[in-house]
Formats: sequence, structure tokens, C-alpha cells
Amino acid sequence: MTEMRTLKVALLGCGNVGAQVARILIEDADALAARTGARLQLSGIAVRNVNAPRDVDLPQELFTADADTLVKDADLVIELMGGIEPARTLILSALRNGACVVTGNKALLAQDGPTLYEEADKAGVQLSYEAAVAGAIPILRPIRDSLSGDRITRVLGIVNGTTNFILDQMDSTGAQFADALAEAQRLGYAEADPTADVEGHDAAAKAAILASLSFHTRFSLDDVYCEGITSVSASDIAAAKDAGFVIKLLAIAEKLAGADGNEGVSVRVHPTLLPREHPLAAVRGAFNAVFIEAENAGELMFYGQGAGGTPTASAVLGDLVSAARRLVLGGPGRTETTTGHVPALPIDAATTSYYIGLDVADQPGVLARIAQLFAEHGVSIEIMRQTIHRDAGSNVESAELRIVTHRASEAALAATVEAVKGLDVINSVTSVLRVEGV
Repeated sequence: MTEMRTLKVALLGCGNVGAQVARILIEDADALAARTGARLQLSGIAVRNVNAPRDVDLPQELFTADADTLVKDADLVIELMGGIEPARTLILSALRNGACVVTGNKALLAQDGPTLYEEADKAGVQLSYEAAVAGAIPILRPIRDSLSGDRITRVLGIVNGTTNFILDQMDSTGAQFADALAEAQRLGYAEADPTADVEGHDAAAKAAILASLSFHTRFSLDDVYCEGITSVSASDIAAAKDAGFVIKLLAIAEKLAGADGNEGVSVRVHPTLLPREHPLAAVRGAFNAVFIEAENAGELMFYGQGAGGTPTASAVLGDLVSAARRLVLGGPGRTETTTGHVPALPIDAATTSYYIGLDVADQPGVLARIAQLFAEHGVSIEIMRQTIHRDAGSNVESAELRIVTHRASEAALAATVEAVKGLDVINSVTSVLRVEGV
């Protein structure tokens, strides 16, 4: 009987996800060997502090602070350190030494993915990163493989569990943003410093990865327009609910015609109103979902846990098994599927609808003046709702208008809002949010 091959696996980082990956490698060693045709030997775990307390009980002898040596002696490297450096240097070292790499580092991939892809191609090894987007949800391989014979036209994703939890709390309980954020932090969904999540940076990195795979072109973080959710108020949530919408932070990548008539791709992240009947509107709590529109497959949605140690470890192990099978069976590694260059379009080129909140003077002719101004800018109004307010102290009446437009270019919509601000009957523009799914 032929003796089974042993593949050395180096693990970089032992946080929440890394600890679960190490546990599964040890506890499920026999099952993983049966699936891959090789024993996956965890040769070491590189950490900053080898004596730090850990939630998972792992053999102490596995821990090392010498990541450089560990990487150079590995067949497979799992990078779960996060950040740009030293993760970038260690991944490049692994690839150049002929190791396949599995990473969940969306920030590094969004910033410098092309360098990593090129090194993997040169070395003929596999670079896999399913865990970088939407945790346990298998989304990158389906885009890369299952839909490779189709043409994806649009991707909409709830890809950050922290912001989805916060917005869901505001929608379901009427909480203010600060209170919903505090609850997310108490439950462990948000970090002590939640900036990367609430300002949209985490989702933007994932949007760049999704766009790159969907449209076979390398997009970086610099190509992504990004707005967070810190300006979304409880009154915005309530008004959206009253109009039949829910607010979600969406990552959007879609193919559009640019100003010159040629195709381009708009990649953006921002708070977005969705009709409550849209499939993404039902994604609650810290869950993630990605909604894909393709020419032949039509509409597809992938849903599941977008974060957490065990769910994300599942995605990491899926990539690891695939890479190990490639080493056992032979053949070139597969990384990206870029086949050309489709330019990234500026936000002005995006086509969307706007939801606009206005505080206006309650007097004859106001609605007509606003409607005329919209028409002058080539923007048509789909929904207009008016609520009258009376100031008890001054006996002055004002009206709150909530307007949803038909789809138009971002440039035309933004110009319309600026023009509206100049009308003497407008007290203030209380909110401007984009709308999808109408």
C-alpha cells in the first residue's frame, strides 16, 4: 500500500478565526486526509506572543514567533494575520518558495492583489481567498467557476455584518445610531474602534474583490466610491419604513455605459434604500448576502453568516482542501481570471434613484416649483409624500417632503439636489440617500 503524502501547513495568526482553523486541522485530520489524499500536518502557528492566553486549547509547541522560517518550510500557508505588513512580505515569500497560500486578508487583496496574483502565476501555485468576502458564504468560487461561462451584469452585497446589525437594530427597535452601535459592541459584533466598519472601508475592500472577479478586471480600493452609515439617522430609518423601504449598507458593482459610450464598471459602497420585498431587505442581524444578476443565470442570491471564527474557518478550510488536492494531483494553480481591462467609472456615471428629504415652507406653489426644477434637470419623480408640521410656539407651519426619483445618472441627481438647495422655499435638505431595486 502506498504511504500517504504529508503536506506541511503553516498558520500565520491565531486570532478568532486562526484558532478555529488550527482546531479543525487537528481534530479533523483523518477526514481532511481522506478528502485531499494527503496528511495535512500543522507544522506551526506564527504569533507575536507565544504565551498569550487563547480561547482554544492548542499544543503549546506549535507556537512560534519566527514566521519567516515557518513559511519557508511549508507546502501550504494560511495567512490570517490581517493588515498589510508583515502579511504581504510573508505571502510573497511563501509564493516564491513554491507554497500555495490561503488568505482572508481583504485589505491586502484590495490594495495590492495584482502583485500577489502575478507572483502566484510565476510560481505556478495557488492563491485562494474565499474567506476574504462574506465569511462562510461560498461566493468567490461560484463567481469565478460556476458563472465563468456567463456574463455578470450586477452585484449587490451586504458584506459587513456589523453595519447590517446596526441598521437592523435601528429599523426594528427605532434606536439611534449611537445606541445601536453600543449594542453591537456589547455583543461583540463591533470592535472598540468600529471605524473600518461604520465608515464603509471594510465593505469597500470586499467590493473591489467582488468587482475584480465578476468583471475579469483588476479593481483596487482606489476604484471604489465609499460612504459609511454614520450619517443615517433614526428619522431616516423611520421615513424609509413608512415609504416601504429598508436601509442597508450595500456594496455595488455594475457594468454601465460610460460618458464615451464604452462599457465601464461602477464600484461603490453606500447606505441604500431597498424595497422591503427585495430579497436583500430580509437579511437581518449580522448576516451577509450577495445578490448577483447575470445575463443567462438571471438573479441569484447567496446568504449566510458573514463573520465569526467557526464560519470563516469553514471558508479557509475549503480553500485549503482545494489547494492540497492540487498539490496531490498536480497541475497549475488557479488564482484570478482577468481577461481584459474594463475601466472603473466615477460615481457620477452611476445610474440610481434618490430618496430626498426636504423641509419646505408650507405655501401655495411649492410642490410645482420643486417638480419643475426636477424636470429641468432631466430627473422625474416617482413618489412624493408630504407631512405638515406646526410649530406650537410660533404658529408657523412647514412641510416635510419625501421624494423618490426614477433612475437617472448620479451627476444629474446630484445637480438636482444642489439646485433644490438654492430655492427660497427650501428650509433644509434633511437627507439624501440612494435607492436600488425600484
